[in-house]
Amino acid sequence: MPEWLSVEQRAELVVACRQWARGPVPFRHTLLPGGGVMSVRTVCLGWHWQPYRYARTADDVNGARVAAFPDWLGDLGRAAVAEAYGDEDAAQAFAPDTALINFYDDAARMGMHQDKEERSSAPVVSLSIGARCVFRFGNTEGRGQPYTDVELASGDLFVFGGPSRFAFHGVPKVYAGTADPAAGLRAGRLNLTLRETGMASSGDA
Repeated sequence: MPEWLSVEQRAELVVACRQWARGPVPFRHTLLPGGGVMSVRTVCLGWHWQPYRYARTADDVNGARVAAFPDWLGDLGRAAVAEAYGDEDAAQAFAPDTALINFYDDAARMGMHQDKEERSSAPVVSLSIGARCVFRFGNTEGRGQPYTDVELASGDLFVFGGPSRFAFHGVPKVYAGTADPAAGLRAGRLNLTLRETGMASSGDA
């Protein structure tokens, strides 16, 4: 859904992301099990994601409990599902309890992967702010073709669910010099993904 977020909404999200980036668990480059380091920087709300699990505390960063997932962000996620699906019942059934916020500088990339740590098949809501990127949306069987390259710009909404919920996807390119100063982002790209973990409301993963 192109330009789904208004300039005002994008600016509000940029302010909120800057606050979340300061902690209690700050933005970090995630360490992968094989020893590699992700080029994007990530901060989480509600539940902390690390490969390949969720927990309430960021044991791979500073041990702190992550910031709460705010109700207003859940409302935004339900509005996104309503817009994408045209189905108010599906929208009201969507109950996201975590957000993964990724910041891409001009050199950052995201390899092809599945979002499969969640114990739920509810849709993933993806919001883009800042620099344009190539979003590669693939199939559910593997990282290779067939896939479709979609250019995402600031304010765009992308929702994937149903048979495509566990499709492989990635970001092979960010376009330098295409950020969104009007939203308060002069460089780089923010991507917010809202998800249902399917985890119990109390306790850890």
